[in-house]
Amino acid sequence: MGDIADEQGRYEPLGGRVYWIHGNNDNFDAIASGDLPDDLIHIDNGSFVEICHQGEPVIQVAGLGGTFAPTWYETSAADLPHPRKGSAKATELADKRRHFVREEVDRLTPLRDMIDILLTHEAPKPFRPFPGGRGPDAGKAQINEILAAMKPRLHLFGHHHRFSEQGREGVRSVGLDLVTKSYLLIDPVTLEYELRGAR
Repeated sequence: MGDIADEQGRYEPLGGRVYWIHGNNDNFDAIASGDLPDDLIHIDNGSFVEICHQGEPVIQVAGLGGTFAPTWYETSAADLPHPRKGSAKATELADKRRHFVREEVDRLTPLRDMIDILLTHEAPKPFRPFPGGRGPDAGKAQINEILAAMKPRLHLFGHHHRFSEQGREGVRSVGLDLVTKSYLLIDPVTLEYELRGAR
């Protein structure tokens, strides 16, 4: 669910095909240029891919990577600035391509009943990031808007790196932990999942 580049902004092959969206800590120049290993398939914001098995379509997956920033939301995606700074980390933090914008949300909302899995980096509202459902609501209304309009069969998000299960806008919505802590095995037909590796 994003943030898979190493500290130097490099991407390594993962040994199998991985469809992913960017987070807010990725190498946006590498993503824009397509300078990625062959097994990493980036899903651009506001778009979807059809995943096939043995030549037959299995599932449709749509994506909205990055975080919400109110000051940049009404900007065109093509106009989001990406200045160069003195270090890779400073450049990454200054790069506004780390945020999603309204036009990308608007491309997703008409896809009602077409999408099996929606991947977003941000969580829907309400989402309290601390154990026991404590803390301020960190969810974003734009994600609820997409869920309500699109009605995917399953929604997965990752920004908060904490496993959670909830229903939002009539959709199963699952927050993913760091892959080093747990991951899901998802049946491509039923979209039922099994949590693996949780402590």
